[in-house]
Amino acid sequence: MITLTAALLATTALPAGAAAPTRPARAPETVPRLTVSGGETQPVFSRADAVTQTVNIETTVDSDEDGVRDRVQMRIMRPKETDTAGLKVPTILEASPYWAGTHNVDNHPVDIGDAQGRALAPSRRDLAGIFPGIYDNYFLPRGYAIANLDSIGTGGSTGCPTSGDRSEQAGAKAAVDWLNGRARGFAPDGTPVKAGWSTGNVGMIGQSYNGTLPNMAAATGVEGLKAIVPIAGISSWYDYYRANGGVLAPGGYQGEDLDVLAKAVLTRQNPEVCAKIIDDIEAKQDRETGDYGKVWAERDYVGQAKKVRAAVMVVHGLNDWNVKVKNSVQWWNALKQAGVPRKLWLHQANHATPFRWRLEEWLRQTHHWFDRYLYGIRNGIDKEPRVDVERAPGQWETAKDWPVPGTRTVPLSLNAGDAGQPGTLALRPRQGADQSLVDAGRTRTAEELLVNEDKADPNRLAYLTPALTAPLRVNGTPEMSVRASLDGRSPYLTALLVDYGTDARPTGGRLDTGERVCFGQGVAGDDGCTTRQKLYTETAPYKIITRGWLDARNRHSPSRTEPITPGKAYDFRWDFQPTDYVVKAGHRLGVIVLSTDYDYTLRYPAGTKVTLTPGTSKVLLPLARGGRESLQ
Repeated sequence: MITLTAALLATTALPAGAAAPTRPARAPETVPRLTVSGGETQPVFSRADAVTQTVNIETTVDSDEDGVRDRVQMRIMRPKETDTAGLKVPTILEASPYWAGTHNVDNHPVDIGDAQGRALAPSRRDLAGIFPGIYDNYFLPRGYAIANLDSIGTGGSTGCPTSGDRSEQAGAKAAVDWLNGRARGFAPDGTPVKAGWSTGNVGMIGQSYNGTLPNMAAATGVEGLKAIVPIAGISSWYDYYRANGGVLAPGGYQGEDLDVLAKAVLTRQNPEVCAKIIDDIEAKQDRETGDYGKVWAERDYVGQAKKVRAAVMVVHGLNDWNVKVKNSVQWWNALKQAGVPRKLWLHQANHATPFRWRLEEWLRQTHHWFDRYLYGIRNGIDKEPRVDVERAPGQWETAKDWPVPGTRTVPLSLNAGDAGQPGTLALRPRQGADQSLVDAGRTRTAEELLVNEDKADPNRLAYLTPALTAPLRVNGTPEMSVRASLDGRSPYLTALLVDYGTDARPTGGRLDTGERVCFGQGVAGDDGCTTRQKLYTETAPYKIITRGWLDARNRHSPSRTEPITPGKAYDFRWDFQPTDYVVKAGHRLGVIVLSTDYDYTLRYPAGTKVTLTPGTSKVLLPLARGGRESLQ
C-alpha cells in the first residue's frame, strides 16, 4: 500500500519565554491521505463533505460575434482537503451541451418532390440516453475533482452552439487550459479565480455529444489532457449527417442536421443573438448535394489525430445507428497510425454505455485508465489486451487489436440466380444477364424490402450464400464494388448485409433486471447505486448486420458531384458501416441492393430504375481467419 500525504498539519509557535498551557491530551486530527492499493486509488475522501465551485472560463473565440470572447461555465466538485489541507488532485471532466436541457425543433423535410415538402416531427434529443452521473460517487472519494462543463451557447456559457466546429473545440480546450493555469477564470461575481488545487492532469469522459467533446478537445493537442473515454463519440460530423456524398440521417432523427441540433441545444441567456450564426450554418450545410466541403472539414477531427496527446479508450455499440460505428472505427485507426495509447470496447447495445450491464469491469478499466494516466500509477492497464468485444449479451472476449489479427478481405461475387430465384454470393464469379430493380421511394422501408428473400421482389435485388458450413466472423469494414446504371430521380445506392436464419439476437435495447448494485458513496438524494441491466434479445428470421449508402453522383469523391447519364453503366464502390458479427453455421449471408433507405436517405419519388451487372459486381468482406473455408 502506498500513501501520499495530503498536507502537513500546521503548528503555531509560542512567544519567547512563554510556558505552554496545560491541556487535556487528545488524539491528533486525522487528515485523509491519497491511498493507492492493488494498483488503484482507494475511496478515502468524503463525497458528502465535498466542496463545490462554479467558474466562467474565457475562451479564445467569439462565436456570437459580439466583440467579446466567449466564456464557458464549469461546475466543480472536489475533496474538501483541496481547500483545507493543500491537496492537489486531477480532474475528470464531462463537457456537454445538454446540462440545461434541449428544445424541440422541427427537422428538415426529406420527401423530395412534394410541393411543400413533408414536415417531420420535432427533434427530441434523448436526454435519458446521456451517461448517468456516477463520477462524483465513485471517483471523488478516490482523489479526483469532478467537473461538468456547458459547451458554448448552452446553459451558463456564452457564445453560440455550432455543432462541432473549431469554436466548440476551443470551448472544451479552454477548460483544460484553465485547469493548467493558462486561461482566465472568473467566479460568478466576476472575481478572478485560479485552479490552485489542480495538478493540471485532466481526463474527459462522456457519451454521444458528451463523448464527441473529448475527441474535439484531444484533437487540439491541448497539454494536460492526459486521458479520454469517448463513448459513441463523433470523429467527423460528415459521417454523422452524410455518407459518401449523400444526405443521411442519424438513426431516429430523420431530417435532422447541423442547424437543427444547434437550435435544440441553444439554452444560453439571450439566445436571439445566435440567430444569424445558426442561419449561416443552415445556409452552408448543403442538403442539396451532400458534398464534403469546408463546413464539414471544420468539423472533422480524424485528420487531427496526430496532435492527440491523451490516451484514448474508444467505446461504441455495434447496434448504434445514431452515432454510427464508423465514427469510432476511423478514429481508432487514425489514433493507431499516430501511435496514441488506446483501448477499444465494442458492445452489443445501441447508443449506450456498458456501465449498467458490465458494471464491475467497466469501473475497473475506466478507473485504472484514469489512475494510470492522471496519477501515473503503473497498474498494467496499458499492458492488457487492447480490445474488448461483446460477442453475445454478456459474452465478452479480448484481442490484442481490431480487426482481429488474421482478418483478410474476401470478395464474394453477386451472381445472377436461376429463373425466379434470388442471386447467389459465391467465391467464383458467374456471368449472367443484367438485373434490375425499381426504387420504391418513400413507400417501403428497408426492413420491408429484405423479407421473403427467396422470392422475387421488383423493388430490390437479393444475393445469398448457401447455408454456411461453419460460423463466419465479419469484423472490419465491408465494401460494395458494383457495375450499375441508374435512370430516374433518386441518386442513392443502398446495400444491406443480412444474416438470414431464425435466432435470438441482441437488438441494441436494454432491460432492467431489478438488481440494485451500489458502486460509490451515497448522499441525500443520490445513493450511489444503480439498477443492473441486461441486453434485450429478439427472435427473428433475419438481422441487418450493417448497411452502406452512396450518392451515385459522388462516385469518384464525396467532395464532388458529377452528373449521371441515365442508363449508362458506371463502376461504383462504397463502404458499409464497420461491424463485428458472427453468422452462425446453418444460416445464410445475404446482400440486399436497393436505392432509397426510408429511415436514412432522402426520399425521392418512386420509379428510379437501377440495373446491376452480376458476376462483375461483388461484396468485399473482412473475414476472420478461417472464414473463407465456411463458404466452400
